[in-house]
Amino acid sequence: MADPITSRSRPGVSVPAADATRARALPRWHYLAALVAGAANTLSFAPTPHGGWLQLAIFVFFFTWLSRTTGWKSAALTGGAFGFGNFVTGVWWLYVSMHYYGGMAAPLAAAAVVLFSLYLALYPALAAAIWSFCAGHARNGGKGAADTDPPFSPTWHGALAFASAWAIGEWLRGTVFTGFPWLASGYAQVDGPFAGFAPVVGVYGVGWMLALVAALIVQALLPLVPPLQAAHAPRGEAAGGRRHDEDSGHGAARRAAPRGMARSAVPGGIALALIAAGLLLPLVQWTTPANAPLTVRLLQGNVKQEMKFEEAGMRAAIDQYQQMITAKPADLIVTPETAIPVLAQQLPAPFAAAVREFSDSTGSAILFGAIGGTITPEGQVIDYTNSLFGVTPGSHDVYRYDKHHLVPFGEFVPWGFRWFVNLMSIPLGDFFRGAPVQKPFMVHNQPVAVNICYEDIFGEEIARTIRESDTPAGVLINTTNLAWFGDTIALDQHLQIARMRSLETGRPMLRATNTGMTAAIDANGKVIGRLTPYTIGSLDVKVQGTSGSTPYVTSGNNTVLAVSVMLLAFGFAFGPGITRRRNGKQP
Repeated sequence: MADPITSRSRPGVSVPAADATRARALPRWHYLAALVAGAANTLSFAPTPHGGWLQLAIFVFFFTWLSRTTGWKSAALTGGAFGFGNFVTGVWWLYVSMHYYGGMAAPLAAAAVVLFSLYLALYPALAAAIWSFCAGHARNGGKGAADTDPPFSPTWHGALAFASAWAIGEWLRGTVFTGFPWLASGYAQVDGPFAGFAPVVGVYGVGWMLALVAALIVQALLPLVPPLQAAHAPRGEAAGGRRHDEDSGHGAARRAAPRGMARSAVPGGIALALIAAGLLLPLVQWTTPANAPLTVRLLQGNVKQEMKFEEAGMRAAIDQYQQMITAKPADLIVTPETAIPVLAQQLPAPFAAAVREFSDSTGSAILFGAIGGTITPEGQVIDYTNSLFGVTPGSHDVYRYDKHHLVPFGEFVPWGFRWFVNLMSIPLGDFFRGAPVQKPFMVHNQPVAVNICYEDIFGEEIARTIRESDTPAGVLINTTNLAWFGDTIALDQHLQIARMRSLETGRPMLRATNTGMTAAIDANGKVIGRLTPYTIGSLDVKVQGTSGSTPYVTSGNNTVLAVSVMLLAFGFAFGPGITRRRNGKQP
């Protein structure tokens, strides 16, 4: 197995031509180490407390590892290995939905998770390859340079290129094929050093800042490490010249130390300043309290997933939620997603009458999840929707919200994948999409914006709802059913995602879930109450709505995307020349 040239190699260290190609090859354990680092990165997400600091350390290692690579191909493989390790350990809970609840054979379900993780890993691989090109790494010499150039050393334009490529890669993963931004690196920072940037640039901007600081730390530390001398001298010369090499190496290290400290000071100082800014920004209040606080009851029925497809289970769920809704008044009472698992037009009369009478007599507004649809004159049901229906006291109008961002394979079948859905024994079909921006639900004088399940992982869409609404909401509500994924880290991760939405928008987020995590989050992203998962209960909280717009609500992802594209274009145009001059080469 070939020996690699480490990232500490410096220009001026000669490598015999015969050994150049062999010396530059990276061993297989290099990629295995990147995969292990990606798996460790999963530990930085919930339920790990304050995992953002762990994530920063992992990204420092990751960028150091990228700096060992010798071209865009090895960079892409390194990024892909890191991504695969992260995703296969971070979204393994998809296996639970496909095998235990979908009835798919265990080997097929496991293979599906692996293949999906490989697909997701393409995006960090792409980001690493883009970094390699735009930092001047992959193009740092002319013809034959692949045999003579030293491995890349972190530079200013390289650090900016890494942050920008990483943010673009995560944004693409959250957009292409309807998107899957789960485990976007910024989510681990809700309790980390960069949480303060969330209301300014959103979750992708937080990931951009994380990657930049990690690269600056590597740039600061690398000059402090004494350069390694090449170990490729001819065998006859090695024995006689060993002591001389050692003496000259130590002397060079002593002479380089002051220069190394000087080169470390600026990137190290900027990294510390950015960390300090992230810790201080939460002191800025982007939104202000608006309207009277609301008393809220969030219901968690803990209905077993397999029961929702049986007639007896449906009746039991409806009876249970009728009792929970009418047990105690509040300004707002919220059930989980599809808590009433029937078509809205087919609601049992006792349930509808009891909810209406309770709302009118107690002044309680009620949001409940059910199935929407349109019944044709021929009696056929079309345009099924995953919906929330709202009842307000003294009004016979029923509020309706139809889910807009549908789950692939769960709520619609992507073209060409019907065969995959047929491998699972659960009733899946194509749902009708609601409008991107829908009117809020009014609770007294407080507008409330609702979203269902998967929708709250798309921060741009939540920001757009607030930005483009005629009556901007002061409170966010998410209803979901995570029983599909069992008692796994998916519950903690989804709560962490909801906390990021509160940070981005400066608004409280309320979550009513079937099995957990049912929770209330204030406008600063702090959990102010939660129920134990897999229990039946009601979470009673008082929530203060807010008004105003954070910078992220105003501009969405446009800021981080524009900055990233501009920096990558600069790096692509000028990076090779900068790198050649750094390495003492002539164009």
